Amino acid sequence: MISSKKAPYQFDEFFASGKEETLSPFLLPSSRPWGYHLPLKGALISAAMLAAFFAARALGWQVAPFFLAVVYALSGTPALLNALEDLKQWNVNIDVLMTLAALLSVTIGSGVEGALLLVLFELSGAMEEAVTHKTKGALTHLSELTPKTAWLVSQGGKTVERSSRDIEVGQKILVQAGEIVPLDGVVVEGSSLVSLAHLTGESLPLRKQKGDEIPAGGRCLDGSITLEVTRHSSDSTLARMIHLILTAQSAAPKLQRWIDKLDRIYATTIIILFILFAAFLPFLLPIPYLGNEGAIYRALTFLVAASPCALVLATPTAYLSAITACARKGVLMKGGSVLDALASCRIAAFDKTGTLTTGELACLEWQQVAGPTLPHKEVLAVAYALEQRATHPIAKALCLQATIEGTDPAPLSSFLSLPGDGVEGMLQDGRHCRIGRPTWVRQQIKGNLPPPPPTASHKPVAELLIGESLFRFLFADQIRDESAATLLELRRRGLQLAMLTGDHSDSANEIAKQLGIDLVYSELSPEAKLEHVSRLSSESGLVMVGDGINDAAALARATVGISMGKIGSRAAIDASDVVFLQDNLASLPWAIHQAQRTLSIVRQNVSLALGVILLASTPALLGFIPLWLAVILHEGGTLLVGLNALRLLR
Repeated sequence: MISSKKAPYQFDEFFASGKEETLSPFLLPSSRPWGYHLPLKGALISAAMLAAFFAARALGWQVAPFFLAVVYALSGTPALLNALEDLKQWNVNIDVLMTLAALLSVTIGSGVEGALLLVLFELSGAMEEAVTHKTKGALTHLSELTPKTAWLVSQGGKTVERSSRDIEVGQKILVQAGEIVPLDGVVVEGSSLVSLAHLTGESLPLRKQKGDEIPAGGRCLDGSITLEVTRHSSDSTLARMIHLILTAQSAAPKLQRWIDKLDRIYATTIIILFILFAAFLPFLLPIPYLGNEGAIYRALTFLVAASPCALVLATPTAYLSAITACARKGVLMKGGSVLDALASCRIAAFDKTGTLTTGELACLEWQQVAGPTLPHKEVLAVAYALEQRATHPIAKALCLQATIEGTDPAPLSSFLSLPGDGVEGMLQDGRHCRIGRPTWVRQQIKGNLPPPPPTASHKPVAELLIGESLFRFLFADQIRDESAATLLELRRRGLQLAMLTGDHSDSANEIAKQLGIDLVYSELSPEAKLEHVSRLSSESGLVMVGDGINDAAALARATVGISMGKIGSRAAIDASDVVFLQDNLASLPWAIHQAQRTLSIVRQNVSLALGVILLASTPALLGFIPLWLAVILHEGGTLLVGLNALRLLR
């Protein structure tokens, strides 16, 4: 029998794979924790050895040079190997710069400063790695969240454990209490409270029962459920989230791309300047070549002070921290450049139905048109009885209204549904009743009737006939609970508000008036909507929020397109730059604030990094700053930049 298991790693194959040391199959479980934060631990040991050197030298012990040698062995050896590897590929970078400075320090008799440089450089490198690892924590957590196997329910009802990758759409899986949902699916049996906190940031668990959708990554809390799989593992909600985060982390903003390109040119330039200063400074200033006041010492101090470690670290850590903070809040950004664009927007535009409104109708009011007067509850009970078997939005709204008022459906002796017109039936007392389109309902009435009352704003209507009594119901799309507060906050932040919708102008204007929206563009075709989005984006910078397939082109054209993760179409999600996983508009002001805060942190970091370089390099060249102080200023600036970027995670 051929085993399906993969062949085990060979020793050299694992290290060639580039995976973290903690994943090594050659480590015992008891020793695996020692592999965590290995660079930081090595840097701390080197720092302890350097401290031991200073203590031993102060006490006059003869072993002091031994501690210094240990520092060079622990920190200098890997630095030298990495620098040689980079030089083999003609890659002159900051690592090469720092290693060159440390080794040259030894040659001119400043071994202590060289050791200090190595220790602080290793500490700042470990800090950078820790910051990057922390900011990628959301992705790491998501990758570990979904089970790799699922309980497949066979046709006979038995459960068999299978790899999630082998389960196809349409098959059924069992998820028990306490387990994590491995694949997207619809509940076909059972009920459970499901926590989606890791996916959407929603802290309260939701009750899921037959007919409800559950994304992969949700955790069942109090009951077992059977799901019919709706998406393959490679296309699940969680897989799409991971893809979005990976895309975001790899899509560097403009400033970061510029600094990355500058790295090699800048490092090469600084090395050339170091050689020139070391060779020709005595011809310009009355100083020797050697000694603490010599040209080589000053050129070396300049080399350390002018190295752009902090500048290179300034932008990526800030953007990664911001993207991770957004992911934790259920806001997925497709790259750091989106944060730059979002901070520049001056107009916020919204689709109406499903974005500013719930997309579901609610019964606003009803009135009697003709016939004998009937009690309110009797009218609502008959409407409930007729509509409870229908799926039309108006039917759902009437049933919801009856449920809210605590009204039970009236008993029917017969029932008939006529698609496109409405439904009719017979009450047990013999009265005929029907509800639906006004023209169809009125066909049953003999004699003259008053004309239908005028309907404002083209709101949906339905009429109900009970015997000889005629009633008229008025419906409207409901504004989301968070819409008013969100738009008020956006206005307070100085953004102009706009609505772009294909709905009738009366309906659009009424919603806009309630929400205080300045610009209203209604009855738009997808082409017209795209034209308005293009114009507004070019004029002022536009953030566009939508959810439908017809919004996809507009979302792609806007300065920043935002889609809804739950109700949004796949086309809209793919075309957008930002996805709100909770469909919560209140995330928009927070996201804009986070974008503006990120730009502020980036500016602070870049200013700090450039300030250290400008303020330290020239004085170092003139002999006002010694090598040890240049080392502390350089590495201290790098650490401050990393810590400042971590503020965005809060």
